[in-house]
Amino acid sequence: MEVTITRLRKIPPLTQYQDEIDALNAACFEDIFGFLGPHCVDERMQIRLFLPGAESVIVTTTDTDYVAQRINNSDLFIADIPNHNDQNDYQLKVCYPLTTIVIEDPYRFNSLLDEDFCFLFNQGKQSQAYRHLGGHFDEVDGIHGARFSLWAPNAKSVSLISDDNHWNPSRHIMRKHPASGIWDIFIPELTSGVRYKYHIVAMTGERIEKADPYANFMQNPPDTASILHHCMPHRMPKSWQDKRNTRNAVDAPISIYEVHLGSWKRQGDDGKAFLSYQQLAEQLVPYVSDLGFTHVQFMPISEFPFNGSWGYQPVGMFAPTSRFGTPEDFAYLVAQFQQAGIGVLIDWVPGHFPSDPHGLARFDGTHLFEHADKRQGFHPDWNTLIYNYGREEVRSYLHSSANVWFQQYGVDGLRVDAVASMLYLDYSRDEGEWIANEHGGRENLDAISLIQQINQDCYRDNPGIMMVAEESTAWPGVTGFVDGGGLGFGFKWNMGWMNDSLQYMHRDPLYRNHYHGEMTFSMVYAFSENYILPLSHDEVVHGKGSLLNKMPGDDWQKFANLRAYYGFMWGHPGKKLLFMGGEFGQWKEWDHDHSLDWHLLQYEPHQGLQNLIRDLNYTYVSQPALYQYDNSPLGFDWIDEGNAEQSIFSFIRYNKERTCGVLILANMTPATYQCYRIGVPSAGRYHQLINTDNARYGGSGVGLTDYVETETEQCHGQAQSIMTDIPPLATMMFAFKVRP
Repeated sequence: MEVTITRLRKIPPLTQYQDEIDALNAACFEDIFGFLGPHCVDERMQIRLFLPGAESVIVTTTDTDYVAQRINNSDLFIADIPNHNDQNDYQLKVCYPLTTIVIEDPYRFNSLLDEDFCFLFNQGKQSQAYRHLGGHFDEVDGIHGARFSLWAPNAKSVSLISDDNHWNPSRHIMRKHPASGIWDIFIPELTSGVRYKYHIVAMTGERIEKADPYANFMQNPPDTASILHHCMPHRMPKSWQDKRNTRNAVDAPISIYEVHLGSWKRQGDDGKAFLSYQQLAEQLVPYVSDLGFTHVQFMPISEFPFNGSWGYQPVGMFAPTSRFGTPEDFAYLVAQFQQAGIGVLIDWVPGHFPSDPHGLARFDGTHLFEHADKRQGFHPDWNTLIYNYGREEVRSYLHSSANVWFQQYGVDGLRVDAVASMLYLDYSRDEGEWIANEHGGRENLDAISLIQQINQDCYRDNPGIMMVAEESTAWPGVTGFVDGGGLGFGFKWNMGWMNDSLQYMHRDPLYRNHYHGEMTFSMVYAFSENYILPLSHDEVVHGKGSLLNKMPGDDWQKFANLRAYYGFMWGHPGKKLLFMGGEFGQWKEWDHDHSLDWHLLQYEPHQGLQNLIRDLNYTYVSQPALYQYDNSPLGFDWIDEGNAEQSIFSFIRYNKERTCGVLILANMTPATYQCYRIGVPSAGRYHQLINTDNARYGGSGVGLTDYVETETEQCHGQAQSIMTDIPPLATMMFAFKVRP
């Protein structure tokens, strides 16, 4: 068929469009689809186009080309053509001063927003909002492109600005859905890698540029744009998927290596360049595997603008930081850990967010994500903002953020940061600086219900995961079931044990006998929650010194103290967590801007400490008595908790069947005790598993033996006993069979 160019009746200057032209030029148009695109007028079709910088426009239908007329010497063009069956079936040939392009008109496409999604989102019950909001590749009527959706209910107008439209907010003004407060648009022919933001006009006239809250990829800071990216879902190795239910359970051995990806190891001539996710997969995975850790935990990897926040002030709650690579690269790192049989946890931060201009603060010109009242919406400790946990759409946002790390990236668990700051309305506030709840109390009821909802739904939808709380108070039932009034976490960091035991170890051994209870008090509450014993990054920064430097004495005693402490920790009920650098005795406290001091491993004391951590982990995994009953008093018995005079601690750990046990004996003084007698619950042979004074670990070699035999001599209330030499500043472990 021969195609002709038709010039229809000339449209006279239409002064009635001047208000619309002004609004388009100002990028402030609330009902943009009510004006631009195809519209029936007097039984004809008018196609209205706003194309800044264009010299001429031709509308191409299936059989004819129509010249669009420029209106009022503006960038508004109108083609007035006969109506036909499919008024949306056309393309645009746009002539610019230096080029001519053929494009699709984004204003001819209907909305792709799902009404059921909008309902659940506005109800606070949407756990997969990231599939609908944000930028996503899609196809409409055979046309490939990307759809963008944004919740900004109080905005006067919203535009997508990007590389594609030269960051011109007049080019792609979005459609508003008043009922849901969501704006959307479909942009044809966009490709991966396009940088974009949202240009928001507030009701006050203020103009704001924001990154996409739901973006899965963002620019490397200090740049702040979102990046359109097609992210393939993570494929969990089947070997890991089949075992995840048991590997992350409360009766499983869980020993976690906490890592800050930006400072574990660096590269380059100046030692400042980050390792990529791919390089971390090549180096970190085998390292963690060799040391015998069962899990790794990354400090926050949600995109964040300021390195000094360590990730705890995120702006991209759905985007792995681009500092180390793409989202697929991060998913690859997760998969490589799981392929090696190592679970992956990440820090997740729903307690606060920064006030960076491109982030969530005053998102649409109003306090949308945060409380307007500073007594509820501002964190005095961190100079950050607090989410409005009572706003339904914010609940959907946070719920979806938690879920995306399981669904899209396949992680095994979330360690939820600063839970206490969420639970208490008066957290770190003086009288008059907080607002009581509806009952007059200090509990944040909205935050509590949100935490419960997220925990319940994440466990239901992602079997075998771990939800871990960093909760620093005595809030009851943190790991209790929601149905019984608990918060629904699987595990809780034992901050009390950490504070007490580190305080004890910091003391001169000469005076430790006066503070014996600092090491025994934890057993009063050890089974009230499912605990993880953390020696985290928080204990080796801000002038606190490294773990090694917290220990008293000369260099030999520092290493011996730390070895004894690790042995005691691995014997104590509770899962284990150790921050990177602690495994080989970093002298300096952690610095997020520098690599760990790997050169220290050329020295025997540091090698010895690393050998101990490796052996503790392998011993721990091989002895069910050391982990099966972490949450039950049935698996623990003191032998002698009262020997303060000699600062010796002795206790038994049992497996679930109580057929096997491990005796832990710790001496926290530099004294050596020969032929020390200790009562034991069962006759037989006690095999030495660990002696932290072993020369292999840098010790003096006292008390080394393959096994000791029991004697029928009463001691510590037991009918049987063993006799052994107890080395200075050391912990020993002995395995035994329980005889009927």
